Amino acid sequence: MQTIIITGASDGIGAAAARQLAGEGRRLVLVGRSAEKTRAVAAETRSVHHVADFTRLDDVRDLAQAFLRECDRIDVLANNAGGIFAGPARTVDGFEKTFQVNHLAPYLLTYLLRDRLIASRAAIVNTSSIGARLFGRIDLDDIQTWNRYRPNRAYGNAKLANILFTKGLHNHFHDQGLSSVAFHPGNVATSFASDTTSYFRWVYHSVLSRFLISPEQGGVTLAHFISGTPDATWASGAYYNDRRKIGRTNKQASDPAIVAQHWNLSAQLLDIAW
Repeated sequence: MQTIIITGASDGIGAAAARQLAGEGRRLVLVGRSAEKTRAVAAETRSVHHVADFTRLDDVRDLAQAFLRECDRIDVLANNAGGIFAGPARTVDGFEKTFQVNHLAPYLLTYLLRDRLIASRAAIVNTSSIGARLFGRIDLDDIQTWNRYRPNRAYGNAKLANILFTKGLHNHFHDQGLSSVAFHPGNVATSFASDTTSYFRWVYHSVLSRFLISPEQGGVTLAHFISGTPDATWASGAYYNDRRKIGRTNKQASDPAIVAQHWNLSAQLLDIAW
């Protein structure tokens, strides 16, 4: 039986994918920030669930320890939690909130589970965004986007970080059986951007929202990558668009030096060594 971990599963595409994947010989382990919502989705899908707030890295560490106790193998880790936030805002860990929630938290979680993931020949599925290409421009001297902060730019940089992380995982561990992929789920009608001044707020929470796809449609795309076979359904290390085709993204993602430097800087910030 496959064990599949999905973060950001209390609502949106994470919850939708969980509903679509439930059963069929799969053991789902769901993670969400809202205890009430996560519990409800877990009950509906007959899944195990955990509550964690990715603005607190101690929650991530506790989560990893729980997974290592409870999961003899991990076949898929879907790093789906994320969002766009007003800021810059400093977390209790001292990092910029958008950077931590979207990148550092899943980076740390994957690191803490690395031995179990490699032993399981797992797939890492990272939910990214077209925002990486539209708004991302990473300055390695300001990797957290403290300076010239705008919600769109910080989000674009964080989603670009997801793609760089995907490529870094492929470069470091694919020859040990680990596979990784990043994808854009489409522009999904959710609570996205509700607490920011980003113009995304007006798109996602106005009459324009009628042009967005449903969480169920976005969940189909997430479920496609979760249930797919690495190097058959999708290519490890690649970024896919919402049509499930290898897509164009920010040109920085094609620079091996930036991939390597971003990987190393992220590790240094967390004081870890792969």
